Amino acid sequence: MRRLLLICVCAFNVARLSAADDRLLQWMDRIAQQQLSDRERAIARIHTLSEAKARQAWVRAKILELLGGLPDYNGPLNARVTGRIERPRYTIEKVVFESLPEFYVTADLYLPKAGGKHPGVLIPMGHWEQGKLAAQPMAANLAMKGFVALAYDPVGQGERQQAYDRRIGASLIGGATDQHFQAGAQSILAGENFARYRIWDAKRALDYLLSRPEVEGDKIGCTGCSGGGTLTTYISALDPRIKVAAPACYINSWRQLFAGPTGDSEQSFPFFLSSGLDVADYIELFAPKPWLINSTVGDFFPIEGARHAYQEALDWYRIYAAEDHIRWAVGPGPHGTPLEIREAIYQWMIRWLKDGRGDFREEPVEMALDFDLLATPSGQVEGRQMYQVIQQSFRERMKQGNSEQLLAEIRKWSEDRAGQPPPVHVLRDDPGEAFRTQELALEVEPGLEISGTLYAPLASGRKPAVLLVDLDAAMAERLATRGLVVLNLYPRGLPLPSSGEDQAAAKQNIRAWVIGKDMAGMRAFDIQRAVDVLVARPDVDAGSVRAIARDVSGVWLLMAAALDARIGKIWLDGAPHSLRAALDVPITRDLHDAVIPGFALHWDLDDLVKTMAPRTVLWSDPTDWLQRVVPHLPGFLYRTFGEADDRFIAELLK
Repeated sequence: MRRLLLICVCAFNVARLSAADDRLLQWMDRIAQQQLSDRERAIARIHTLSEAKARQAWVRAKILELLGGLPDYNGPLNARVTGRIERPRYTIEKVVFESLPEFYVTADLYLPKAGGKHPGVLIPMGHWEQGKLAAQPMAANLAMKGFVALAYDPVGQGERQQAYDRRIGASLIGGATDQHFQAGAQSILAGENFARYRIWDAKRALDYLLSRPEVEGDKIGCTGCSGGGTLTTYISALDPRIKVAAPACYINSWRQLFAGPTGDSEQSFPFFLSSGLDVADYIELFAPKPWLINSTVGDFFPIEGARHAYQEALDWYRIYAAEDHIRWAVGPGPHGTPLEIREAIYQWMIRWLKDGRGDFREEPVEMALDFDLLATPSGQVEGRQMYQVIQQSFRERMKQGNSEQLLAEIRKWSEDRAGQPPPVHVLRDDPGEAFRTQELALEVEPGLEISGTLYAPLASGRKPAVLLVDLDAAMAERLATRGLVVLNLYPRGLPLPSSGEDQAAAKQNIRAWVIGKDMAGMRAFDIQRAVDVLVARPDVDAGSVRAIARDVSGVWLLMAAALDARIGKIWLDGAPHSLRAALDVPITRDLHDAVIPGFALHWDLDDLVKTMAPRTVLWSDPTDWLQRVVPHLPGFLYRTFGEADDRFIAELLK
């Protein structure tokens, strides 16, 4: 019987986890689809060349704005060739250059043996852990067909691992996607986007390619797959030196992507959809230059999304009378570049950069060993890491804001509109001996419900209330036994699955940001709606409402309490003590769930505490972004070894 009970409880919890995430996703997807419909109506109104060029100018400016601009740096590349591999028809040069001061990029340059100048092809890499090594078959074939090809390592891949530990020969953060999410959260907190640095690397790689005497400067193409398709799309749209583009396994539409395979941080900008953009805008910005969309039928990026983008882009190219400059190639198999796609790319580059002269069929390649293609002796670059580059940019732009501006910023994300309590549905009612327990569903937005558990003492009269933010039932029952009305709230999208929690949180936040919202802000709003529920109850003393949160949820509670004076006193336990501190370290945990875009430029969490005065904030065991207690911070409380919650609860209830 006990085993059956455990199975039932586990099944209930799994269903609850899934339902919370599904409800949030469905609600956000409705917003995303409406924003995409608004955009499509705007596109449909464009019929003339002048109208198309006006939108191109607007799209370019908007994308750069959302990126936070590109770095303002014109320093030397300080490029050096560290080794060569000779083949009968081409040479591979191993190269290191600087994207920014002491921020190094490793690359392989494939040079035809034939003399003279040749068209160049830039190859940004996808999410292969090995980075540039995966480009060898395509880059070698391009060289044999008379192109100079440059494949380089993205940040977090190949020889550019972040938080690399030489003792174990790997990043302490995890794989490429984890490293990108890490940089993504830090960038957005600092008021920019990680993509600006990825695009800058591509721009500097292009600078290097064009610096080579073997390259024809007016004949440059770009191709890459997956994350490399993303960067091909970005650099082609934004850098006029790219004349031909052929991204693979990236071009799609947020119609399909939003509720499906949402990409990494560099693939998703805050406000992208709410500003009226979609992926097809990059192609349309490139028009009328030649663009080849490459897809595979079994890709996790849905084929219908690629079709949607192609059809819209084709109509756009018709405005320029350049329908033959846009094509869509579809190959077999899963995510990647099968032979059919590789040959389509060769053919496209030959057509537009070599006047159609050449054989597009792929030739066998004498593959070099992976470690022979490395550009550094150790296999990892030295110099600055990504977090240090973000940190420097942040420090150059940081400017302290005042409390009035702070409250206005929080209202923007949290929608301070407390008032009538939201509709509440009782899903389960369990009358007990000392208090009644009810499972509640609170409709915090039209069509979006969140969960909460109410503990209501049976004694008559009005009582103090305590709002718990995603805490355990034992704490709630303990407080209810003491005669307090307790509401244990699970804000939207919670609880997250314990397996892969960081990536699940990143995906939730990325989706929120692209539609112009923020998970921390929305969860602060949910807390205020829960306060609406409590103060409307006849058994609650509306002048005696307190709240408790632990870990990163303390940030949401602090935001809510700064806006809502009905929350008279709060206790934060084990919460991170500073958002700005997240920019000083190479590794963080749970940062996505605390990020407010650009917030750290003007404020930190202590500024939120100041806005609550004279109300009390109890803050015990403040942590850093690896969830370690930071010792001896003034104004904070600390536990002794093994100390329970009693002292802090007593102080909260005074």
